[in-house]
Amino acid sequence: MTTQTAAAPTTRTDPQVPRQVKLAAAWTSFMCLYIYVDVLGLYKPGAVEGILNGKVFTFDITQTFAASALAASMVPIMMIVLSTTLAPRANRTTNLVVAALLIPWMAFNLTGGEWLAYYGLGFALELTLLAFIIRSAWTWHRTPTIPSLMQ
Repeated sequence: MTTQTAAAPTTRTDPQVPRQVKLAAAWTSFMCLYIYVDVLGLYKPGAVEGILNGKVFTFDITQTFAASALAASMVPIMMIVLSTTLAPRANRTTNLVVAALLIPWMAFNLTGGEWLAYYGLGFALELTLLAFIIRSAWTWHRTPTIPSLMQ
């Protein structure tokens, strides 16, 4: 004869995710949106034709344009790495400054007036992630280096 015993109750715990990991995840999500807004924008009628004719929006496709586009993409890409490697004070400051500066840069995508719903949604989602980054960095409190002061 077997006896059934009740399973011991378990407690689920949610370990704290380090602030650096949250910031890196937010920058990764931002980067995905940043890329997809541009890639899916290629489905806009005339976009590919314009590229084949050497134009993006009103800009000529030149080496300078390509280098500028790469430089603009490097900022959020580097923030993924920097969010996990910088010291807390530098990390906080860098995230605050870069996220704040990217807001007007992302708003530039709304210029031109074409496909405002599409680019508006992309901007709203990017803005939400940038706001999360700013809030996470802003609320990042300093921890005293002397354990007895942590009360």
